[in-house]
Amino acid sequence: MRVAVVTESFLPQVNGVTNTVRQVVDHLRRTGHQAIIVAPGPGPSSYDGVPVVRVRSVGLPTYRSFPIGLPDAAVHRALADFRPDVVHLASPIALGAVGLRAARRLGVPTVAVYQTDVAGFARHYRVRADLLASAWVGRLHRRVDRTLVPSTTSYAQLRAMGVGDLHLWRRGVSLDLFDPARRSEELHARWAPDGECVVGYVGRLAPEKQVRRLVEVSRLPGVRVVVVGDGPEREALERRMPGAVFTGMLGGADLARAFASLDVFVHPGESETFCQTVQEAQASGVPVVAVAAGGPLDLVEHDRTGLLYDPRRAGGLEQQVARLVADPALRADLAARAAGEVAQRSWAAVVGQLVEEHYRAVLRPAAHRSAA
Repeated sequence: MRVAVVTESFLPQVNGVTNTVRQVVDHLRRTGHQAIIVAPGPGPSSYDGVPVVRVRSVGLPTYRSFPIGLPDAAVHRALADFRPDVVHLASPIALGAVGLRAARRLGVPTVAVYQTDVAGFARHYRVRADLLASAWVGRLHRRVDRTLVPSTTSYAQLRAMGVGDLHLWRRGVSLDLFDPARRSEELHARWAPDGECVVGYVGRLAPEKQVRRLVEVSRLPGVRVVVVGDGPEREALERRMPGAVFTGMLGGADLARAFASLDVFVHPGESETFCQTVQEAQASGVPVVAVAAGGPLDLVEHDRTGLLYDPRRAGGLEQQVARLVADPALRADLAARAAGEVAQRSWAAVVGQLVEEHYRAVLRPAAHRSAA
């Protein structure tokens, strides 16, 4: 099978969309399929032997390091030259719309993966375009052959927009990387030299992630907050949490070691369509406190595989974190149950499902014959 992946984000940007695209392309290459990536630039022109076609882009006004793809004839040329059997639209918004238009002109079926709550993103950046963004996203997904959503919340959201042919497709987790065995007591002691309970966040430091909610957590007695990641809010967060540890961006084994060396993982953002870092914390043997909204609702069963808090309730996050800080046995129990749940979610299984159940479902008869 020949698969063209048109993505709103790719390396050097590191985020959920980029990581999912990498996992998809890795699996395609390992299992004998051919792929090409079309992404906003600048950035590398290949990924592990897979060509990356770079198109014109512009940075967001409040987040210049995040490029937005612009209409570019290179998209149509790339697809026409590659002659894909299916076009995979990764979190389509701007460049995805261009890719969808090119695919329709070429008569190539499309599978779109909904991964970004654009309306929520607009609200957090104080752009008065959330209703317009929702309408645009709904229009895009109504025009594709099949839409994959990562959570029941996302399913309901797109169903309300009139999107049909919706299917749940969750994310995998790198079980060979995220593992409780990677915990480092030396790193933990460096973060918390007085034996504090280490409460951590991993991800982008941007308004939509609502990391500022950790300010109150950082004031809990016996707690040391560790923030792994970077982004436009880092400087403001460092001022508001002078006692917290900021590691900057980490990846690979360093990231896995940081995850496993936490005592509690917190994710406060309400706009997550899935929340991959929750799964990575669970695979690392770390109990999770997450917001009771969006993707985390599918990943955390309250009081069984983690704790959820109501973002509308004042002090809700601090109360749930305080429960875990005071109760090591509860931390161990929640972590063990969550690790058992996530152990079945390998990327190989998840991307195999994408290819066999979703790509093949939209193939035209001619594509079926060429793939046979």
